[in-house]
Amino acid sequence: MTITVAVDAMGGDVGLKVTVPASLRFLEEHPEARLILVGDSDAITAELSGRASSARGRLDIRHATQVVGMDEPPPLALKNKKDSSMRVAINLVKDGEAQAAVSAGNTGALMATARFVLKTIPGIDRPAIAKLLPTIEGRDTCMLDLGANVDCSAEQLLQFGIMGSELVSCIAGRENPRVGLLNIGSEDIKGNEIVKRASVLFKDSGLNFYGNVEGDDVYRGTVDVVVCDGFTGNVALKTSEGVAHMVVTFLRREFSRNWWTRLCALMAMSVLRRFGNSLDPRRFNGASFLGLKGSVVKSHGGTDALGFSFALHQAWEEARSNVIGHITDRVVQQMANLKQSETEAN
Repeated sequence: MTITVAVDAMGGDVGLKVTVPASLRFLEEHPEARLILVGDSDAITAELSGRASSARGRLDIRHATQVVGMDEPPPLALKNKKDSSMRVAINLVKDGEAQAAVSAGNTGALMATARFVLKTIPGIDRPAIAKLLPTIEGRDTCMLDLGANVDCSAEQLLQFGIMGSELVSCIAGRENPRVGLLNIGSEDIKGNEIVKRASVLFKDSGLNFYGNVEGDDVYRGTVDVVVCDGFTGNVALKTSEGVAHMVVTFLRREFSRNWWTRLCALMAMSVLRRFGNSLDPRRFNGASFLGLKGSVVKSHGGTDALGFSFALHQAWEEARSNVIGHITDRVVQQMANLKQSETEAN
C-alpha cells in the first residue's frame, strides 16, 4: 500500500531550503511512499529544479497562497490563513488524499488548525503531543503530553496512556507496552490529587501499568510510555534538551583546551562520533499529535534536512501501521468497559 504524506513545505525557520531536500531524501529511502509538497508552487518548482533525484516522480505539488508565521497567534492563523500551506496540508488528510501531514511551522497554529479540521477521536477529550526519546536501554520511550494541555484531569491522563501505548505498540512492535505515570516519587501516596486519582484509573484500565515513575526513569528505559500533563512534560523535555546541549558543549570545550586534549579528541574520534549520534536530536525529530482523526507530525522549526526527513518517516510509519485506527479501537473498548463497570456497580 502506497502511503502519501502531505508536507507543509513553507513552514519552519528555513522553509524550502530544508523541506525540499528532506523530502527527496525521504522518498529515496522509502520507494513505496509519495509526498505532496504544499506551498508556493513557483518557489517549490524553482527549489526542485536544481536538485536531481530518481524519486522526483513520486512528489507532487499543491499550491497554497498563504504562509503561517512562526510567531503568529493561533486564533488569527486559524481565522485568516485558510489557504496557508499548513491548512491545505491538513485538509489533504481530511479529504483522504494524504494519510498524514508534517509541518515545521508554528506549533500552536498547527495544533489549533489540526484540531479544527480533523476533530478528535470520540472518547478523547484533547489531543496530546507525543515524542519518542532515547534511553540507556536502547529502547525509545514515548512521552506525552509535551505541551498541548497545561492542565489535565485524571481521565485525560488515562487517555494519554492509551494513546501512547498504542503508538509504541504499532511503531515499535512491542506487545503490551509498560506505562508509567510521571510523579515526584514511586510511592502511591506521592503526588497531587489528580495524579493519585489517575493512578487508580490506570490500575483498573487493562493497560500494562507499571506505576509511578520519576524524572530519571524517562531515560533509563524503565517503561515504554511516560504519561504526564503538558506543563510538566514540556518543562521536562526542554530541561533535557538543555542538559544534552550542556554536556556536548563541555566535552568540546575540554577537548579543545590545549594540544594534548585535542590529540586525545582525535584518538577518541570514533567514540565521540557514536556518542554524538546517540544524542543527535535530529534522530528523534518529529512529535505526534495523538487523539485526532488523522496523523499530524510536528517537526522542530529549526531542524535541518536530515532532521525533517526523520519527521517525515515518523508520519509515514504512523500511517503505515494505522496508529489512528488502533487508538480508536482501544478507546471504544475502554469506553465499553467503563460503561459495563458502571452498570455492574449499579
